[in-house]
Amino acid sequence: MARPREFDERQVLEAAGDAFWARGFEATSMRDLVRATGLTQPSLYNAFGDKRGLYRRALEHYLTTTLHERMRRLESVLPPGGAITAFMAEVIERSLSDEQHRGCMLVNAAVESTPDDEDLQAAIVAELDQTRAFFRRCMAAGQGSGEIPRVLPPADAATHLLAVLLGLRVLARIDPQRALLEGAVRPTLALLGLPPLPAASGAQRPQ
Repeated sequence: MARPREFDERQVLEAAGDAFWARGFEATSMRDLVRATGLTQPSLYNAFGDKRGLYRRALEHYLTTTLHERMRRLESVLPPGGAITAFMAEVIERSLSDEQHRGCMLVNAAVESTPDDEDLQAAIVAELDQTRAFFRRCMAAGQGSGEIPRVLPPADAATHLLAVLLGLRVLARIDPQRALLEGAVRPTLALLGLPPLPAASGAQRPQ
């Protein structure tokens, strides 16, 4: 009879995710993961298979608790145009509050991934498609209600917003200055007829 796990899986995935997020997959050693999670190497292998298995689970946990949560929350409580602007504003605020300048774990994974890891690349593409779908839904709904002008078709606008988001996340990792990050977003919001960014707010937990 298998013994029940004697650790909190959520805490382990968050600890491992923080290690991968800060250093990347290749630069994070099993020793780093043992230190971060407090589990032994055999325990990690037994629970997650190997380092790559733990990385994939940690990335999935990160996306569920950050990106997916943000899209669901904003889309459910704000008008479509406001949801897009609030999404970008949260990314900026949380990037600026991250003292480690980690950027986005998903974007970091995309940059670090190689063609020989087809499963990971497919998973990344699927996640980016979800983000683009969020932008497309908001643009279509806003244009349908008259909140957003019909400057571009929703699909084209969504692809443009995704490209700006990816660039924003890279800038946040290497040169996280408010003027730079907001300057990357403001023209796109204006071009698409979306609400402007709000005045700078207090720092929030990076996600």
